[in-house]
Amino acid sequence: MTSLFEAAGLDEGAPRPLADRLRPKSLEEVVGQAHVLGPEGPIGRMLKARRLGSLILWGPPGTGKTTIARLLADTVDLEFVQISAIFSGVADLKKVFEAARARRQTGRGTLLFVDEIHRFNRAQQDGFLPVVEDGTVTLVGATTENPSFELNGALLSRAQVVVLNRLEETHLETLLQRAEAFVGRALPVTGEARGLLKRLADGDGRYLLAMAEELFAHEGASLDEAALLAAVQRRAPLYDKSQEGHYNLISALHKSVRGSDPDASLYWFARMLEGGEDPLYIARRMERMATEDVGLADPQALPITVAARASYEQLGSPEGELALAQAVVYLALAPKSNALYKALGAARAAARETGSLMPPKHILNAPTRLMKTLGYGAGYEYDHDAADAVSGQAYFPDGMARRAFYAPTDRGVEARIRERLAQLKAKREEKG
Repeated sequence: MTSLFEAAGLDEGAPRPLADRLRPKSLEEVVGQAHVLGPEGPIGRMLKARRLGSLILWGPPGTGKTTIARLLADTVDLEFVQISAIFSGVADLKKVFEAARARRQTGRGTLLFVDEIHRFNRAQQDGFLPVVEDGTVTLVGATTENPSFELNGALLSRAQVVVLNRLEETHLETLLQRAEAFVGRALPVTGEARGLLKRLADGDGRYLLAMAEELFAHEGASLDEAALLAAVQRRAPLYDKSQEGHYNLISALHKSVRGSDPDASLYWFARMLEGGEDPLYIARRMERMATEDVGLADPQALPITVAARASYEQLGSPEGELALAQAVVYLALAPKSNALYKALGAARAAARETGSLMPPKHILNAPTRLMKTLGYGAGYEYDHDAADAVSGQAYFPDGMARRAFYAPTDRGVEARIRERLAQLKAKREEKG
């Protein structure tokens, strides 16, 4: 079977990136994905049964999606064909399918590897259905995006989604040791810089080896952390402002605030900023946190988040980001209550149940003589004239039993609100 390098029309002696030269020759050499390739993993079980079905490999960059697809074709003796959804259209797909049909007539099957499969539109994805259904191709699609959002349900029903993990520190160390053995010398970095190099890779084995290749060209003393940062090209953290990364990180920020962890909250806030998120989006979400998770346990939480948003709008980045960070920490440290959030939900449910019940007549205005004749406003007690400015009269509709929607906690300001509600309840009971 031709290699990916040969398939590109390049001579085997031509210069090749280190990552390509170190590409695993067998599935056993693939690091970090034992959960899917091992005997009990989904792919491992398929290979044991000698029955490879269509797959969607979902994982971050540099986790081995292309390598696994190529090795699978070799393992089950299928012709490996690779296309990219970025550069291919309908005409290209038709040519690939026709070649696969012709190959099938000679008794050889085809493993079609589609890189960035999520970039095909819905109609193009539908084009795979008949050739997958009749076995013309075994489809292996690769995507960095959540297949639930990006791929047709019909296509997902015909392929098993396999989740590949970002590479951990031990896996990245294995790759560095392989690179050193291949080159024949150690990386010219200190121990601390070696750890930093693995952190900079952010779980991406291909990127790690690309940085290592730059470092092997370095001559002189071993690089420390500062020199390493100056020597290698750093990249922005993986983050897609409109896809799953966006929702995962805002969820992590929201739940860290809810969990009263200011340090974790600042971390996720910083991760979103570093990923290029719009700070005003974060500010709007913090206003929701203030009302949903802090509520009346600390009534100042909402004004502070609104002020932080206004401050950012006035100052912009980076100065305004400090105001947002201050609000993040305030929200995380504030006493928490979702009592108001729950109370509104219960009140709305009651409003839907009770329909169009009229307010009791004694709290209705009577601007006309007819309305007065009908009893509008009759018996109304002006609360400011009552003791403690509370008359204790009824405000729910006639015929509707009183309901208690708001149940404050004993945290923060709500502890005082709870005492006040008890006083008001006693006043109503006294009124009868």
